[in-house]
Amino acid sequence: MRLSKTVLWSGALVGLAFSLAPALGQGLPVAPAPSWLDPTLLAAARAEGGLVVYSSTNEREGLPLWKMFEDTTGIKVHYVRASDSALMSRIVIEFRADQKSYDTIHTSTVNKVPPQLLETYEPPEAKHLFPEARDPNGKWYGVYANYNTPSYNTRQVKASELPKTYEEFLQHKEWAGQVAIDGTDNEWLKAILLHYGEERGTQLIKDLVATLKPVVTDGHLALARSVGSGEYWIALNNYVNLTLNVKLSGAPSDFWALDPVTLIFGQVGISAKAPHPNAARLAANFILSKEAQKFQTQFGRLPTRPDVSDNPPGTVEALKKKKVTMVLITPEEERKWQRLFESLFRPR
Repeated sequence: MRLSKTVLWSGALVGLAFSLAPALGQGLPVAPAPSWLDPTLLAAARAEGGLVVYSSTNEREGLPLWKMFEDTTGIKVHYVRASDSALMSRIVIEFRADQKSYDTIHTSTVNKVPPQLLETYEPPEAKHLFPEARDPNGKWYGVYANYNTPSYNTRQVKASELPKTYEEFLQHKEWAGQVAIDGTDNEWLKAILLHYGEERGTQLIKDLVATLKPVVTDGHLALARSVGSGEYWIALNNYVNLTLNVKLSGAPSDFWALDPVTLIFGQVGISAKAPHPNAARLAANFILSKEAQKFQTQFGRLPTRPDVSDNPPGTVEALKKKKVTMVLITPEEERKWQRLFESLFRPR
């Protein structure tokens, strides 16, 4: 059984193959099948001959996660990894060209995918999710909770110096040029304007840009790693799970929560033109399962199931002490909020 992976870098495709050993030895006792494994669906999925996953999850997490699926089902997985923006562009182009190229998409931007590109489906495991993590139209489901907060390098910045509000950032002119933000954080921007009001929030962002001169970066994981390495002292905003991922690896990095804490989700959806539709449905059910979510917590992912504990314990409780604002930008809103982000953080 082989799990193949394709990584997209700047639009280029690089094919890599990974050999995996069979999960079960000859003659050994067989463990009970996991609850997410529907025998009827499994038979239909195996007959299709494979599964293509598009994902923005880094290979260190994504490959062993889908190895679990391969080992349990015997279905070969082709794993295509790229940034959210690269995957979004690719699936739109492929849909227009009537290409049946992928089965399952796993990113934090599935809610921004035009609905006609996604199949309507409710995986059985979805009933175990928090209500907020379920799209009422059945187009996507939350795999992990993606809270947004600032983060910092604990060697470069003392915890006692951390601002208690976004306004207090304006008292730290000495941080100018040492602060960064990902160039696609339009959900965070929307939450800021909802929290402060459009006029006050817009002026606050302008003042932050003028005072801190933040570097606009490409990729949330790259930003988390850059803060952990000390390249940047502070991320004005990033995904908590990625900050935890870097912290759990031993880097001197941590987050702190300010109002508002923006909440989005790492989501799973199924292509409306899936070449392996039964495998896609089985895969969606797998990634929402207790086993899959528990596995992902070792990398700092925060679960969307109440029967899975967060890691480190108490993380979600600490975040919920602040005002949590869930933001879902529709495909129609995406351009508006991204244009506003660009105008504020990359003024001409």
